Amino acid sequence: MSTVLETEEHKALRAAVAALGTRYGRDYMATVVREGSHPHELWTDAARLGYLGVNLPEEYGGGGCGLAELSIVLEELGAAGSPLLMMVVSPAICGTVIARFGTDSQKRQWLPGLADGSLTMAFGITEPDAGSNSHRITTTARRDGGGDWILTGRKVFVSGVDIAAATLVVGRTEDARTGTLKPCLFIVPRDALGFGRSRIDMELHAPEKQFELTLDDVRLPSDALVGDEDAGLAQLFAGLNPERVMTAAFGIGMGRYALGKAVEYARTRQVWKAPIGAHQAIAHPLAIAHIELELARLMMQKAARLYDEGDDVGAGEAANMAKYAAGEACVKAVDQAVHTLGGNGLTREYGLASLITAARVARIAPVSREMILNYVSHQSLGLPKSY
Repeated sequence: MSTVLETEEHKALRAAVAALGTRYGRDYMATVVREGSHPHELWTDAARLGYLGVNLPEEYGGGGCGLAELSIVLEELGAAGSPLLMMVVSPAICGTVIARFGTDSQKRQWLPGLADGSLTMAFGITEPDAGSNSHRITTTARRDGGGDWILTGRKVFVSGVDIAAATLVVGRTEDARTGTLKPCLFIVPRDALGFGRSRIDMELHAPEKQFELTLDDVRLPSDALVGDEDAGLAQLFAGLNPERVMTAAFGIGMGRYALGKAVEYARTRQVWKAPIGAHQAIAHPLAIAHIELELARLMMQKAARLYDEGDDVGAGEAANMAKYAAGEACVKAVDQAVHTLGGNGLTREYGLASLITAARVARIAPVSREMILNYVSHQSLGLPKSY
C-alpha cells in the first residue's frame, strides 16, 4: 500500500484550511448556535475556496481529489473550533454516491451545486426500529404501472433537512426473482408531495438540526433511483465508508481543539511555583490524549487512501477502525481538557463544556463503537456472530 504520510500539497491544504477556520473559530459557531442559524458564511467561504467539493470530479466543478483531501478540510475546520458537520453528509456521502453510481443526468443536476456549496443534500438511512440493523429497514419503494417509484416509510436522526435541497433516502425494493427486499437509494426533493419532516428536540448544541422524516406514498420519477437497482449494497457502502472516515475527521478535529485549549491553559495557569502543566498529573494525560489523536489520524489517513485507491473492502475495515479510534480519542481529549481547566472548563467563556455532549457524536454516530467491534471481530478476526 502507498504510504499514508502526507504530501506537500496536503500540508499546504491543511495550512490554508486552518487559516480559514481560525478566521471564524469557536465564537462564530457559538453565535450561530445561539441564534438558531446555520454557518452560511463559513460554508460559502469554504465553497468559494474549493474546499467543499475537493473530492468531487473536476468535470462537475469539483477539485478532482479524494476523501484524503476532504477529511483534511473537516479536521482542520474542527481543530479551529468551527467544524462543518454537513460536509460528512453532502459532499462525502451524497456527492460520492452520485459521482460513482449516478446517471449522467443526476451528476449534471447535483454535483456542481454540491461542489460550489449552492446545494446541500441530506442522507436518510436510520429508522425508529432499524438503527444498526439495516436489514430491518422498512422504508419500501415500489413501481406503479407508469414506471414511477412510490416510497413509504420513516427516517430519524437526519441532519440538515431544513437546508437541504433533497435527501438521499435508503429504501428497499423487492427482487422480482427471489421476492427478497434489497436496499436502493433514491433522491427525494424537499418539496415532494407526501415528504414531511419534524424537528427532533436535541440536547446537542450544534448548528445542524436533526429531523424525523415521513414518506407517505411519495411519488418519484423513474430517474430518482441512483445507479443500478441490483447494486444496492455496493452503492450503500460507497457512502457509508466515507461517512465513517469523515466522522473520524470530525472527532479528531474536535479533540485537537479541546486539547489545544487545555495545553494553552496548562502553560499559563499558575497555582504554586510553576504552571500546572509542569506537573505530571496534568501533563501526562494531555500527552496521552495527543498520542491517541495522532494514532487515530493515521488510521483515518489509511482508510481514506484505501478508499481513494478503489479498495472498498480494505477501506471498510480501516474506516471502521478509524471511526472507533477517533471517537474514543475525541471523548478522552475533551474530558481531559475540561478536567485540566477545572471549574473554568464548565464556563461559557472557555467553550469546552458544550463539547462534552458533542464529543459523544463521534462515538455513537453513524455507528456505535459496539457495532464496530462486532465488525472487527467478525470480518477481521473471523469470530462467529452472536446475532
